[in-house]
Parts: sequence; C-alpha cells; structure tokens
Amino acid sequence: MFESIRHESSNPSIPTLFSYARTYDRSPARSTCTDLDDEDTDQKFGRLYGSSAAMEEVFHMIERVAPSDVSVLVIGESGCGKELIAQTIHEMSACADEPFIAINCGALPATLIESELFGYEKGAFTGAQKMHQGFFERAQGGTLFLDEITEMPIDLQVRLLRVLETGRLVRVGGDKEIECNVRVLAATNREPLEAVRDGRLRQDLLYRLAVFPIVLPPLRDRDDDVVLLAQRFLKERNAQYKTNKYFAEGVEEKLRQHDWPGNVRELKNCIHRAYIMADKVVDIDTLAPLKVSDRAGSRNMMEFEIGTPLEEVERQLIFATLDRFQGNKRRVAKALGVSLKTIYNRLNGYSNGKEDADDLDEDDDRAGSSSTAVSGSYYLA
Repeated sequence: MFESIRHESSNPSIPTLFSYARTYDRSPARSTCTDLDDEDTDQKFGRLYGSSAAMEEVFHMIERVAPSDVSVLVIGESGCGKELIAQTIHEMSACADEPFIAINCGALPATLIESELFGYEKGAFTGAQKMHQGFFERAQGGTLFLDEITEMPIDLQVRLLRVLETGRLVRVGGDKEIECNVRVLAATNREPLEAVRDGRLRQDLLYRLAVFPIVLPPLRDRDDDVVLLAQRFLKERNAQYKTNKYFAEGVEEKLRQHDWPGNVRELKNCIHRAYIMADKVVDIDTLAPLKVSDRAGSRNMMEFEIGTPLEEVERQLIFATLDRFQGNKRRVAKALGVSLKTIYNRLNGYSNGKEDADDLDEDDDRAGSSSTAVSGSYYLA
C-alpha cells in the first residue's frame, strides 16, 4: 500500500513529487535525541521506537526536516503512528517550546471545522456570543497538525490553501486579516495522488502540504520491530503497575506471523489486553477480541487452514452466515454482497435439490421462514 507515491503517476496531469525526498546525504540518525533510557538508545528516536531499515529511513528524514520550517505530509496506514512523527518533528524543531496542536479533520463536523480552524467573531452566527480563537491562532509560533487531511471538505481546502500561502487568516464573520505564524504538518491514510484523482484533495493543496513527504511503513514491513515494540509495551505495563510479567515461549513467533492490519495501535491494545489477563506469564491471541465465545452459540470470525479449497471455504462461509442471520437468505445475500439467486443456487447445489432458483420465495424476509436446518446444513423448504 502507498507504493504508488514513490513512482511516476500514471496520470500525466499529476506529476511526481515524492521521489526527491530520499536523495539527501545521510547523517547520524540519532544525533539529536535526548532523554533516552540507556537500553533504548539504539531503538528510540524522539517519540518513536524501531530498529528496522524502514524506520531508520524515516528517522533520517525526520532529522533532516525537523530544523526547517517547511510543511510535511506524513503518509501511512491507520495506526502506524503518524501523530508521533508530527510530535517528534515539533520537539526537534526551533519551536519546540511553543504550542503543538493536533486535530483530526474527519472528527470535526463539516459545519464546525471552519470556525474551529480559523476562529470566529462575536455575532458571526447564532450562538457566537463572544470572539473565539481558532486552532491556527492558538498554535501561534508553534505547530498545527492536521490529521486525515483528505477528510476536510473540499471547499474549505481552498481557504486553508490561502492561509498557508499568505500566512494570514480572517475569522468567520470578520474582515480583519490576522498574521498567522504556524508550521503546518499534515497526515493521511490514503494515497495522496489517488485522493486528488478521487476529488478528495485539491492538487494545489497537496503540493503546498507535501513540500517534504514522509512515508511511514506499516508494521508488517518493519521486520522485528513488532517484537521490539511488544517488549516495550509490556515493559511500560510492568513499570506502571510494579509487576514483573514476561512473555510466554512462542509469543515472538505469533507476533511475527500476524499481519497487524491495525498496525502499532492494534499491537499495543493486544499487549495491554494480554497483560491484564495474565497472572505472571503473558501469552497472546491476536484474534481474541474479534471472536465470540462458542458458548454464546455463534461466531463472528472464521478460520481456514491454508490450502482449503475455495469451494469449501465458500460453503462454510455461506452456512456460517445463515447461522448468523437465523436462515434469512436475503440478509445473507446482502451481507455477502451477492444476489439472492446466487444463494439459492449454492444451496441447491449443496443439497442436490431440483428447485428452480428463479422461483424465489417473496416471504423470505422472515428469518428462517423458507429454510430448515438439518445436520448443520440449510435446505430449501
């Protein structure tokens, strides 16, 4: 994921802007780090941990860009630690003693994001009983981090671009320009050039934000960082609660085998959950929170041995989904993203029935009304 940003875009109207950031000469990756535990010196950089080659590259880029005042766009999957990169850049910059303000553009309602970003004057709208400073003014002299920038309404991106270009803003309901000395860092979990093509991000704003892009790799591409981070999270729990719990044998291999779609956030939650459940020896089950106990009579997850024929996977999935929706085939078809006719055809094939799938039961909306469970399989009634 996100590989396309490193190469020339297939759309000739959107030229490449991401390749140059990797052409700088290297310098010692941790020369500016301070306040590190002795045992963590070779693994910690600012607020980030890692020893993989992929993270060494990220550390190097942070070190080069932090002392400048240019805009940075951090690109990476959800849960990778994009805000930690922004915090590290801020803390290694000349404005480290000034405010660092982070906002999630997707979390603010579209009706509020403009007034929250730029502030508003008294009487600007109903309920505006006094002047309100926005995030830009509150971050004066420091850093403003705009997370999930592609979730910002496209019309508001025009105003943001003007503020970035002029260094001035006007509060909602006002007419006076206010000087704005703020370094802007942004992040997205989407591929930036695709976001432009999809109309989620203005091309001119992309180029203004991505003066220096940093691609944060997913946890699955960070070699043994998953083990390093897991040990770190366990160490933090032990220190917080004054315990001495340790990982069970085989945990490291489990950590390496899981894909970690939720990245570092998923890993941290997994370790914290395992710590709570353990008396002394900490074991993990990466899928534990996604399973419903068999004693509850249902499952929300299915597991298949590698090499299971696709036909068998499909059969088990259909029957499990029928169980989930108490035999309601319409809901099964909707959940699986197929037509109701397809579900009937599959069930006919499994039961060797001769009913015509085109003759659908219009009363099938009632759960289980047209199916009967026999020995764990569903047959047409």
